[in-house]
Amino acid sequence: MTQVNRLGGGQIDRTKTLNFKFDNRNYTAHPGDTLASALLANGVRLMGRSFKYHRPRGVLSAGSEEPNALVELRTGSRKEPNTRATTIEMFDGLEAQSQNRWPSLKFDALAINDRLSRFLTAGFYYKTFMWPAAFWEKFYEPLIRRAAGLGTLSMQDDPDEYDKGFRHCDLLIIGAGPAGLMAALTAGRAGSEVILADEDFVLGGRLNSESFLLNDDQAEIWVAQTVAELSAMPNVRLMPRTTIIGAFDHGIYGAVEQTGDHLPNLPTGKPRQILWRIYSKRALLCAGASERPIAFENNDRPGIMLASALRSYANRFAATPARRVAIFTNNDDGHRTAANLHAKGVKIAAVVDVRTDAPTSGDYEVLRGAQVIDTKGRLGLAFVEVGLADGSNRTLDVGALGVSGGWNPNVHLTCHQRGRPTWDEGLSAFVPGETLPPGLAVAGAANGIMTTYGALQSGAQGAAQALELKGDLPALPEAEDMPVRQTPFWYVQGCSRAWLDQQNDVTVKDVKLSHQEGFRSVEHLKRYTTLGMATDQGKTSNMGGLAIMAELAGKSIPETGTTIFRPPYTPVPIATFAGRLRGQEFHPTRLTPSHYWAKERGAVFVEVGNWLRAQWFPLPGETHWRQSVDREVRQTRASVGVCDCTTLGKIDVQGTDAADFLNRIYCNGFAKLAVGKTRYGLMLREDGIAMDDGTAARLAEDHFVVTTTTANAVKVYQHMEFVRQCLFPDMDVQLISTTEAWAQYAVAGPNSRKLLQKIVDPEFDISNEIFPFMGCGNVTVCGGLRARLFRISFSGELAFEIAVPSRYGDALMRRLMREGEEFNVVPYGTEALSVMRIEKGHAAGNELNGTTSALNLGMARMVSKKKDSIGSTLSEREGLNEPDALMMVGVKPVNSGDKVTAGGHLMNASGPVDAANDQGYVTSAAFSPSLDSHIGLGFLKNGGERQGEKMRLVSPLTELTVEIEIVSAHFVDPQGERLRA
Repeated sequence: MTQVNRLGGGQIDRTKTLNFKFDNRNYTAHPGDTLASALLANGVRLMGRSFKYHRPRGVLSAGSEEPNALVELRTGSRKEPNTRATTIEMFDGLEAQSQNRWPSLKFDALAINDRLSRFLTAGFYYKTFMWPAAFWEKFYEPLIRRAAGLGTLSMQDDPDEYDKGFRHCDLLIIGAGPAGLMAALTAGRAGSEVILADEDFVLGGRLNSESFLLNDDQAEIWVAQTVAELSAMPNVRLMPRTTIIGAFDHGIYGAVEQTGDHLPNLPTGKPRQILWRIYSKRALLCAGASERPIAFENNDRPGIMLASALRSYANRFAATPARRVAIFTNNDDGHRTAANLHAKGVKIAAVVDVRTDAPTSGDYEVLRGAQVIDTKGRLGLAFVEVGLADGSNRTLDVGALGVSGGWNPNVHLTCHQRGRPTWDEGLSAFVPGETLPPGLAVAGAANGIMTTYGALQSGAQGAAQALELKGDLPALPEAEDMPVRQTPFWYVQGCSRAWLDQQNDVTVKDVKLSHQEGFRSVEHLKRYTTLGMATDQGKTSNMGGLAIMAELAGKSIPETGTTIFRPPYTPVPIATFAGRLRGQEFHPTRLTPSHYWAKERGAVFVEVGNWLRAQWFPLPGETHWRQSVDREVRQTRASVGVCDCTTLGKIDVQGTDAADFLNRIYCNGFAKLAVGKTRYGLMLREDGIAMDDGTAARLAEDHFVVTTTTANAVKVYQHMEFVRQCLFPDMDVQLISTTEAWAQYAVAGPNSRKLLQKIVDPEFDISNEIFPFMGCGNVTVCGGLRARLFRISFSGELAFEIAVPSRYGDALMRRLMREGEEFNVVPYGTEALSVMRIEKGHAAGNELNGTTSALNLGMARMVSKKKDSIGSTLSEREGLNEPDALMMVGVKPVNSGDKVTAGGHLMNASGPVDAANDQGYVTSAAFSPSLDSHIGLGFLKNGGERQGEKMRLVSPLTELTVEIEIVSAHFVDPQGERLRA
């Protein structure tokens, strides 16, 4: 298809031709085009359908404020929905599809919604889907889900890479228009570290879209010279294609840089987008202003757009939506568009100006005091109906209409920390208020300065003030300095379907309905009508809606107020927020010291928090994980097994008050713990609920080693630091996390002592008499390597835990396996570890679930009454000590072949199965090789008195019902004889 609407001039490269597809049709473009400008040049005005009514829509703007021309970009796994055609930089081979239509853009079956619009007014969903209640799940919800959203996802993994980064500067300049460029020039020449960021792929802002002169040359020449000078400065970083999406605390700004969206194919390793966290000492907002439309009957047809957008497409992109256009305006800026288009050879049918004193022109007709009252055209604008000042009507035969209702400063980032804009009567617009994010200043049109010279001057002054520069400012180029005259005019009276928010199909009538039904607050108006809730955050719609609500309420616009904006400034792909944190890099992976040895042994790994731990070690011939786990359990209980338990949290507690400190942290006593002894401890939250359990080993009078569960290692350390720094700051105690510093292995089983005696240096006696259960001490191993030895057991067997500096962890594991060959030593993973702890009745994460108390866990006697400790008082609350409180019990099926399922609920042997009769639940379950039966741990009402009772284990979701018996939680060696051997 030929470029029928391509004009002369512009900033496109006509020496190269690019091929692209839109809705499977082939078109051509040039470097420098956007998808929107290329489609307009090829005579395409229809680019999408609206959300609710599926009305035909074309491009409204030329920038990121675009509400209509949203497309699906690319194909296959790289497809991205809801991409603004106005910001898509053209490249060869680009493929785009229109969206929110079926079966095609020109014939959309869901356009029937437009015929039913009287039934689909604002707030209809609040009334329509309330009754009958039975319709919701089977009819309403599926219908809404099918209709929701605009584009479609590929449902494939995104193959592109995304990244995150950090940057620092003295001055961050947001926007590279006249104010931003002048600010960068001022700060850059002063030697400051400057970042200049702009969302466009060409720096210059509105200067690229205008025809006026700077220093007697075209504005684009001054822009090119300035950009070249800035590029040569080592202290200035230019960041085109970069949107500042949010202003956050401490001078931090979020920025999304599109590093690969403009490339046909990304080179390997190059990210498509980068999310930057920019730390700035000061920031200057030079984001410019956005033109606002005027609402009138059928003002949403393809071909109707903002007058400034018409000017941008003509001057920068050498494109026009039609060869015959009209302008509807309330200000002088609309006339500038008409003059620019006329100079480009576009026929101006008329300029319709609502002002009776509007300027005239010798090149085209100006209709003073007139208004556009209606338009016609099925899939694009064909005719404009004008109401003249004398009361008569006139029809204009045009293919495009430029609308200019004034300008709104882009104040969005000034609101990101709850700042509220203030009303400027002269501009009839909101400008930045006095409360700004700390360190942020505003310059140029974003601050309500609407002339080019004023923007240049405010940019230079803003940079100088932000950086406290002394001396003369750089010379400003000569530029136009004529303020634009305007008469506030928001909508044409008497219209019934005049569109305010074109993406969400909000009309003037909807705002009136909101007022009529009592939703008059600006926040209620927004949510009742969805005004400003589209992907553009109301950049082109909010002011019109607020003005109409103010008129209906009999108030001024500032009295009516405005909503404020939140990050991000423009939509951001979720993948960009994730960066590289996907797949195996979703979160940092921590490897145990024996990881590579375990990998050599063919271990199957599992994520445990951030750790990757060996789950089991399959041997040749084992076809099911249960075979491996059962073997590991049996061999450990029969002889000896080794498990890497480095992941347990380890905290060194040192100081003269260390014992007293732990005495306050744990609910049981630690003040009198002897040196060389270890004690099991239970830590409570302040509300009396169990937080964590672990051990504390006293290596010296002023030195303890505390262990925590893997899952709570960080949380417990944070808790202990809070207690140390805030609750007891006068105590002589210091804490340091040593989890990564020590490799630690559990050596369990009847032959565990014999194995350790082969590696512990002979001067250390680890016999039962000298090194009894719960003993601890510093030792050396393998001929002088320092180590720590603890006689503690999680398996219920004779067991030790031995720790060495992490760098020796791999070597120690290999040595243990080699020395243990005569004992048929076996490595065991987390599954076998879990089975043995369930067999022994040890509480773990499933039982320490944030809802259980010491009483529930069967540890009420551990809460000392002789001392005060965190949580001890509140653990005595009546609600935590009811006679029928849940107690931890063991669960065993009556039929050994039946399975016990974690999450199942305990019900009486007979009676109804419902919440009212729920007696408890199972928290952990496993198959016990020792008992040749499934077993479980759980909580049961008054469980301590119900051992031997037959009950039912039920899971209605999985249709499970098993007859079980309540038994002791200690299935193996309940007297503890093995671990004391």
